[in-house]
Amino acid sequence: MNIDFPPPSNGTYNNAGSSRKLCNYCEHEDMERMEQGIYTEGFFNLRDDNVYKSQVIKDIDSNIGQLLKTDAKFYAIHVSPSEKELRAMGATEQKQAEAMKRYIREVVIPEYAKNFNKGLSAEDIKFYGKIHFSRDRSDTELNMHCHLIVSRKNQSNKVKISPLTNHRNTKKGVTTGGFDRTALFKKVEKGFDKLFGYNRQLSETFEYCNTMKNGSIVDKLRMQERELNTPEQNFAGEKKK
Repeated sequence: MNIDFPPPSNGTYNNAGSSRKLCNYCEHEDMERMEQGIYTEGFFNLRDDNVYKSQVIKDIDSNIGQLLKTDAKFYAIHVSPSEKELRAMGATEQKQAEAMKRYIREVVIPEYAKNFNKGLSAEDIKFYGKIHFSRDRSDTELNMHCHLIVSRKNQSNKVKISPLTNHRNTKKGVTTGGFDRTALFKKVEKGFDKLFGYNRQLSETFEYCNTMKNGSIVDKLRMQERELNTPEQNFAGEKKK
């Protein structure tokens, strides 16, 4: 499972103003699919499906109390399962899309809320998701992924929250709480495995991939040794009998 936070830019991911440009981008593949008579998905949030784009823009753009003109008003998150994970989510695009929405609602957003260490729950997060079924410049068969647009302010429009902060559960000072992205990646991975009964091997884990990408030579060698000595396991980490 790959989850990333695209950095703000002057283009699609410019989050200092309206969310309209990002919302327009989120619909870019819909027309082509509809012309071909292929299944599409509308915007969704914690409770509702097929939310109109105009409602998404209005909701996100109006939830900016006490933010400065140059402040971030929202953040984008990409949730991209691997081919193997997608196959575990369903046999058809429609089943995979329903599973994706369930995963976002039951795992990703609840863990996102808790990770701020501010006593927030999923109901406190104002967000909208949009599922895409293809990805440019990809040769893989299955490419379904989800774009999330998450408001900088919580549902009450009173609490500022940012997944790009460098604070980690800060207790004192102007900024309290924080956001530990590494902890989030691990928790939503475990949540996926539990939700779908997924048999994740060590080489598929965030811990393994992060070590092989960013770890020291010693850390990489230790991880490779661990991989060689680790039997296949089920989603709970129990050895197969």
